[in-house]
Amino acid sequence: MKTLRLTDPIAAAEILKRGGLVAVPTETVYGLAANALDEEAVLRIYEVKGRPEVKALSVMVSDMHAIDAYCFDVPRAAYSLATAFWPGPLTLIFKAKPGIPNIVRAGGGTLGLRCPKHPLTLKLLEAAQLPLAAPSANPSGLPAPMTADQVLSYFDGQIDAVLDGGPCEIGEASTILDLSVAPYKVLRQGALAEAEIRRTLAEALTVIGLTGGTGTGKTTALAVLKGMGALAIDADAIYHSLLETDAALQAELRKNFPGAFINGSLDRKALGGMVFSDPGALLKLNAVTHKYVEIEIRRLLEDWAVSGGTAAAIDAVALIESGLDKRCDAVIGVLAPEAERVRRVAAREGISESYAKLRAHAQQSDDFYREHCGYILENNGDLEAFVKKCETLFRKILHP
Repeated sequence: MKTLRLTDPIAAAEILKRGGLVAVPTETVYGLAANALDEEAVLRIYEVKGRPEVKALSVMVSDMHAIDAYCFDVPRAAYSLATAFWPGPLTLIFKAKPGIPNIVRAGGGTLGLRCPKHPLTLKLLEAAQLPLAAPSANPSGLPAPMTADQVLSYFDGQIDAVLDGGPCEIGEASTILDLSVAPYKVLRQGALAEAEIRRTLAEALTVIGLTGGTGTGKTTALAVLKGMGALAIDADAIYHSLLETDAALQAELRKNFPGAFINGSLDRKALGGMVFSDPGALLKLNAVTHKYVEIEIRRLLEDWAVSGGTAAAIDAVALIESGLDKRCDAVIGVLAPEAERVRRVAAREGISESYAKLRAHAQQSDDFYREHCGYILENNGDLEAFVKKCETLFRKILHP
């Protein structure tokens, strides 16, 4: 057999349609491609590479439409990942529909899809209109090739052609992410960093922001969202936890508010007394604490997204001032009469009503929330009525 060196992707596509093997360039390494729907062609890949048939093959596709064509039970996050990273060095594993031959899947129930970022191979995929089984174009156990010459040094005379697209840019295999089960798992760390995947998964979440003054009923609203399957994040609880556990936050507070530390420990009431009567001090405190709270919230969102979650809620008095509202798909202001707020806070925290009122007056007015929030929940009746209001609005946002 004479192995052709081609630069025409259409000619390469015709060879693949006839059941041939063609080495193709990607942004990572050269792959050895065959029609993934042709069992005999796929078997030749295993034979030429000396690859055990118990190792499944990933499949090259032209775009994300192939996900629904060949896979089922696909999580919503998959489309966000494909939008962000395809074409690119990311292989996504899904539950496979029956259409792909057993030999490609090595008898398993899953299928790995990848859209390569190389102009010649994308044109080839468009011309062939076929999914292509395509492991790296090297004998098993040897280095993956970066050039057409390297491919020919391995397989000259054993494959039909090599599509010469010049040297590959990255030289590192794609990252493989298993989305067939939750939590999602990186099976192979490759050219795409896991941190980028986590960030994109978190961005795919539907996030509802709850804000409003202390004692308005945000905690109740958050509990309703949790009952509807959302991750419930209480920014105030995170702040109090970080006060106890985060040494860097403690150091900044000690530097800016030394009078709030008594016998070496932070006295939260002393800190409150310093900031709730001094708007400048409150701004300084927020500047210190918001960045630490935001980092922790983003970590929680990423962990939730990786676990397969689809929705989350953030309860934060300073949601808008901290900039966290920009991460939310919907921002809801929860309002309640001041007298009721003061009574609730005093009873809940064991403080005087005068101190509770001081805290309430240090926070934004109802007009602020009406101006900056996309939705308003009025907590001006009994608990049952408020819960029903919450459920109605949350269903509208989560399931439009």
